[in-house]
Amino acid sequence: MVDKIDAGQFELEERLIGVNRVMRVRKGGRTPSFNAVTAVGNRDGIVGLGFAGANEVPSAIAKSLADAKKNLIRIPLINGTIPHEIVGKYKACNVLLKPAGPGTGVIAGPATRIIMEYAGIRDILTKRIGSRNLKNIAEATIQGLKSLKRIEDVARLRGISVDDLLS
Repeated sequence: MVDKIDAGQFELEERLIGVNRVMRVRKGGRTPSFNAVTAVGNRDGIVGLGFAGANEVPSAIAKSLADAKKNLIRIPLINGTIPHEIVGKYKACNVLLKPAGPGTGVIAGPATRIIMEYAGIRDILTKRIGSRNLKNIAEATIQGLKSLKRIEDVARLRGISVDDLLS
């Protein structure tokens, strides 16, 4: 079980990933509504993703930011990149995340790039496979980041020291 992270402890930056206009068809006609996807992070290993809908765009964004602050996760970072390669999966979308050497930068699409930058990842290679839906890409990225393992945890599970694992 992952420990809950309190949003009040950190200086979080907020960013809108995308807004989507949707229609609800009822007896009286079509009713427009808006969905917003946002990311928050402290650029040092803490990031969150939020999704919410409302009748107006500002309300949807505000609700989405509140949701993002409730869903914060901690990411293991090693010299500005991730510890190992992983594929994040969400519905029909897969996002491949590969660690990269210093100076590479963030090679990613718009949704993944925002999440990586707010997580504090400076060097990474990514590839979106499957769905082009912004929300699904963002969710798959977060799923991949959640699945990352710290090197200390892997060594403990295997019953060896970190030095033995690295050699």
